[in-house]
Amino acid sequence: MRMFVSSRRVKRWQFIHLFATCFILSLMCFWTSFDNHILSHMKSYSYRYLINSYNFVNDTLSVKRNSEDMPSFQYLINHKEKCQAQDILLLLFVKTAPENYERRSAIRKTWGNEEYVRSQLNANIKTLFALGTPSNPLKREELQRQLAWEDEMYGDIIQQDFADSFYNLTLKLLLQFSWANTFCPHAKFLMTADDDIFIHMPNLVEYLQSLEQIGIQDFWIGRVHRGAPPIRDKKSKYYVSYEMYQWPAYPDYTAGAAYVISSDVAAKVYEASQTLNSSLYIDDVFMGLCANKMGIVPQYHVFFSGEGKTPYHPCIYDKMMTSHGHVQDLQKLWEDATDPEVKTISKGFFGQIYCRLIKIALLCRLTYVDTYPCRAAFV
Repeated sequence: MRMFVSSRRVKRWQFIHLFATCFILSLMCFWTSFDNHILSHMKSYSYRYLINSYNFVNDTLSVKRNSEDMPSFQYLINHKEKCQAQDILLLLFVKTAPENYERRSAIRKTWGNEEYVRSQLNANIKTLFALGTPSNPLKREELQRQLAWEDEMYGDIIQQDFADSFYNLTLKLLLQFSWANTFCPHAKFLMTADDDIFIHMPNLVEYLQSLEQIGIQDFWIGRVHRGAPPIRDKKSKYYVSYEMYQWPAYPDYTAGAAYVISSDVAAKVYEASQTLNSSLYIDDVFMGLCANKMGIVPQYHVFFSGEGKTPYHPCIYDKMMTSHGHVQDLQKLWEDATDPEVKTISKGFFGQIYCRLIKIALLCRLTYVDTYPCRAAFV
């Protein structure tokens, strides 16, 4: 009798699933002309959670290339010797624009400082700034001379001869993975970050060292977007045409502002990038397509920030990994967040209760703030 009831329940669920799938497919077929924000999210989430298959998406985006057919750009600035050491915990790429010297300078003094990590955290990281050529023809020669001088001073820039623009972000992604695969495949982890990000390097290094000890693989963490729809509004800079990507949802991916992967994932993503159409200029989505093709699933880390700045408070600093939108306040935040006193605030029973209440007040708000989710208050 139990088996009979169980069988009926299974068949009923299968019928519901089939009906829902057919309904969603009908939406996709007959409502594609509508460009409604709510409708596009309905279709994308339905596709993500009911159909949830991107194999044929990968097939349609796959291209057969000979080595001669691969898009190839020359290095204008390169440092092949950067990863000569074998004990590299983290290869850190910072996506930057040629004109953003002040941002690079601040990062060198704070979270991108290799010497600080070596002396204070007992770890070896390599920081590189990835960029293309200045896109403004009137300032190109002057900026290129400044970049050459800057690199002579610091030796941490890699540059290829594609125009540095929003629509070439995927080329910048390919630059990073190609460089890592060629010159630094032995780094345990790879991270890519924007130049307006704050990274709590002590917390990140401690976390990665614990993962290194267990030999973790297939590792990819960040701020995960699930069931995100392509934007069809031509006024948006994120606009994607049906010719470029015809499906109602992207595979899961992490926000390009900051994410971390293990070395085996870096190798797999590089392999996939050689066979997928790279005309999709949204680099974090392209990363998601490459990872999906190789069977890699992103993991949501609650202390990787969204678009908003995280609240300024020692109880937040205790666990934070990244925060978005920091330029003018980077040095001050670095000093405050890495102060040894931060770790003492949450110690002990009363310290834990105090920080729990503070994080609930800061993160669990009725109005949506795209920083850390409410559940980060309970971690």
